[in-house]
Amino acid sequence: MPHMAIEYSANLDAKVDMGELCALVSRTILETGLFEPGAVRVRAFRAEAYAIADRLPENGFIDMNFRIGKGRSAAEKKSAGEAIFAAVTDHLASLFATQHFALSLEIREIDAELSWKKNAIHPRLRGK
Repeated sequence: MPHMAIEYSANLDAKVDMGELCALVSRTILETGLFEPGAVRVRAFRAEAYAIADRLPENGFIDMNFRIGKGRSAAEKKSAGEAIFAAVTDHLASLFATQHFALSLEIREIDAELSWKKNAIHPRLRGK
């Protein structure tokens, strides 16, 4: 289970192709080699209402919340976070030039005892 939820301000609709961003994040997650393809989920959620910093209408944000299962070392988690953040930062370089954009990423580990899953995709991708 790695699930990436990308929340973004609605004023980015004309500036960022969220489908393309989700695909980039998915590829980057898989390139770390830490997660099975059948477990990766990346999705984006548009925030209609928001107030950012000095509340200028051109201010925008993307907040990435990456939830993963236990079983990876601190170094592996840090490496994955750095790879994802670098890929997204590079992809959105033009937004940073505007002085009206904020990007964040947080990795959270899921408590296995409080998480239920059933996945019919795994067997297909594992060749079973």
